Amino acid sequence: MNNIEVTNYVKYIGVNDKTIDLFESQYKVPNGISYNSYLIRDEKNVVMDTVDGRMTKDWLNNLEEALEGDKVDYLVVSHMEPDHASNIELLSNKYPEMKIVGNNKTFMYIKQFFNISNLEERQVMVKEGDILNIGKHTLQFFMAPMVHWPEVMVTYEQSEKILFSADGFGKFGALDVDEEWVDEARRYYFNIVGKYGAQVQALLKKASNLDIKMICPLHGPILKENLEYYINKYDIWSSYKPEDEGVFIAYASIYGNTKAAAIQMAKLLEEKGVKQVVLADLTREDMAEAISNAFRFGKIVLASSSYNSGIFPPMEQFLHHLEGKNYQNRKIGIIENGTWAPSAGKCIKSILDNMKDITICEPMVTIRSRMNETSKSQMEELAKELI
Repeated sequence: MNNIEVTNYVKYIGVNDKTIDLFESQYKVPNGISYNSYLIRDEKNVVMDTVDGRMTKDWLNNLEEALEGDKVDYLVVSHMEPDHASNIELLSNKYPEMKIVGNNKTFMYIKQFFNISNLEERQVMVKEGDILNIGKHTLQFFMAPMVHWPEVMVTYEQSEKILFSADGFGKFGALDVDEEWVDEARRYYFNIVGKYGAQVQALLKKASNLDIKMICPLHGPILKENLEYYINKYDIWSSYKPEDEGVFIAYASIYGNTKAAAIQMAKLLEEKGVKQVVLADLTREDMAEAISNAFRFGKIVLASSSYNSGIFPPMEQFLHHLEGKNYQNRKIGIIENGTWAPSAGKCIKSILDNMKDITICEPMVTIRSRMNETSKSQMEELAKELI
C-alpha cells in the first residue's frame, strides 16, 4: 500500500499508475497518474470511490489490508467516470450487503455501465445537503454538476473537516513523483474541467461556507496546508482571469520562417520589459501544455503559416481546443505568413469571433514568405500594443 497518512480514521487506499501514456487517451502523463480512493473506518466502513480497471488488483489489496478482515458497509460514488468507477460492480459482488451512495444521475449511469443485482434495494439516494452518520463521522453531500460530469458530487466529513473533492483540486502525476503542484494541476484543470468555470465557481461558493482543514481529491496529492493557495488558484482559473503577467506566443511554422518571426516577437517583448515570455511550437510540443499556458497569461500572440487558403492545421486544432474550453477575456496579437495569398490571419479571427471578450490587437502582422523591414516594423507596433 502507498504509505500516505490521511488521519487515524481515514485510510488512503488509492494507487499510482506509471504504465499509462495517455490519460483519457489524449493527455500525455510522463509522470503517470494517481487514482485516489479512501476508506473511512468507523462503526460503518465507507469506501470513497474505486479506481481505474487498470489497477484493480493493487487497489483491492490496499482495501483488504486497510479493512483488517472487516467488511465494507457503504460505497460513496462521487463521479462515474471509469477512472474512478470501474470497480463498482466488482465491489458490490464482493460485499453483497454493501450500500451504494449516490444521487439520481449516479444511479442512472450505474445502470448504463453495470449490471448490479438488487440495485434498487442497495442504493442510498442523496441530494443537496443530505447527511449520512456512520459513527463518529458524519458525511454531508453537495452536488457539483458539470464539474465535470452531470452526476458529480463532493462529500464533506464534518468531524475531521475533510472535503472529498472528486476531480476538483486534482493534478496529473503519480504521488511518488517530486514536482510542483501548480503546473500539472493547471494543465489538468484547463484540459479536463476548464470549460465549466461557472460550475466550479458555484462549487467554490458552497465550499466557502464549510470549515475545511483537508482536501482529498481523486487525482494528485492530499492537500493539508495552505489551502487558501489552492482555493485561490481555482478561483482564478474558474473565473477565466489571467494568472501571471507575461505573454504566451504559440506558433505553427512549416519551414521555419514563421518560427523565426515568433522568436523575433519574443525578443522584442523582452526588450520592452516583459518579464515572462513563453514560446510554444504547436507542431511538436504538448497541446495540453499549450492550452494551459494560453489560460495562464492574459496576453498571447498567435503566429501561423497559411495552408490551403486557411490556417496551418496545428494552429487550427489549437484554436478549436481553446474554443471548446470556453476561452475568454484575453488580449491577442496575430502574425500570419503566406507566400502568394496569406490567409491565416483572417481564419484565426473568424475562430476568435466565437469566443467571449477577446481583444484583437492591431496591427495584424503579415509576412510574405519571410520577415522583411515592413513586417518587422509591424511587429514592433504590435509589441507596443501588447504591452
